[in-house]
Amino acid sequence: MDHHSLEAFLAVAETGSFSRAADRLFLTQPAVSKRIANLEESLGVKLFDRIGREVYMTESGRLLVERAGRILEDIRDARLAVTQSALSQVSQISVASSHHIGLHYLGPILRQLSDRYPDVHLDLRFLESEQTIEAILKRDLELAFITLPDNLHRDLTKERLWTDPLEFVVAPDHPLAAKTGAIRLNELVHFRAILPEENTTTFRLVQQTFQRHHLPLTRRLSVNYLETIRALVASGLGWSVLPRRLVDDSVRVLAVEKVRLERHLGVIRHAKRTPSRGVLELLEIARSAGQST
Repeated sequence: MDHHSLEAFLAVAETGSFSRAADRLFLTQPAVSKRIANLEESLGVKLFDRIGREVYMTESGRLLVERAGRILEDIRDARLAVTQSALSQVSQISVASSHHIGLHYLGPILRQLSDRYPDVHLDLRFLESEQTIEAILKRDLELAFITLPDNLHRDLTKERLWTDPLEFVVAPDHPLAAKTGAIRLNELVHFRAILPEENTTTFRLVQQTFQRHHLPLTRRLSVNYLETIRALVASGLGWSVLPRRLVDDSVRVLAVEKVRLERHLGVIRHAKRTPSRGVLELLEIARSAGQST
C-alpha cells in the first residue's frame, strides 16, 4: 500500500470520478485506474464498483476512506520530521487571522512563538474569511486562524482549536429583556437583527437555525465587526448573537427555548502545501493553547 495509490483512492472517493481525480492529481485517467487496481490487488478487495459512467464505493472502500487520510498525514509528518530534523531556526511565517481571533486568542500564541524564536519575521494579516481562503488557495499565506465553515474547498484542511459559545443578546431596555424565563425563537423575528454579513460563517449559522424552524430572517442590519455589533445592540437598535466572551454589562442575554448555538474556531491551510517549520511550531503552540481553554 503506497501513498501514491492512497492519494488516487482518496481523489476518486472525493470526486466520485476517475477522470476528475486524474485532473486533480495532474495524471492521466489510465494512471489513476492503475493505481486503484494496484491498491485493490494489494488489499485483496474491491474498492469501487463502476456502473455505467458512475463510480460507487464498496463497503471496503468506505472503511478505507476513513483511514487513508490519516495514513497520508502520518507519511507527510514522518517525511517532514526527517527532512527538517537538522533545522533549528524559524525565520518567517505568513499567516492571517480574523479580527475576533486576533483580539481574543492570538496574542499569547504569538508571544510564545516570539519567545522561542526572537528573530522570526511574522507576516500577519487581518482579513475577511473569503479573502483568507483565496490567499491560502493561491499560496500567498501558509496558515489562517478563522471561524471554521462547515464546507471548505477540497484543497484546504481545517483543524478546530476552540469552541466559541454564542448568546442571543439585546439592550437592557429592549422589550424582550423584560420577559421572564425563556423566549421562543419566533419572537425574535418581530424585531431588527444586527448580524455579520451574509458571507460569514456566523451569519450562516444563525440563518440555518431560523430556517430549521421555518422562520424568516428579513429584518436585519449587516455589520462587519462583532465589537461594533455589541455597541449597536447596547444602543437599542436590535438583537444579535455574540460570542459569550464579548458579553458584558452593556447587553442582556436572552434564553431562547430549544436553541443552543456555538461556532468553531481554528486554523485552515493548504492540504497540498508542505508546512514550514515555522507553521509547525505555531500549530503546536496553538494546539496547546486550545487545549488549555
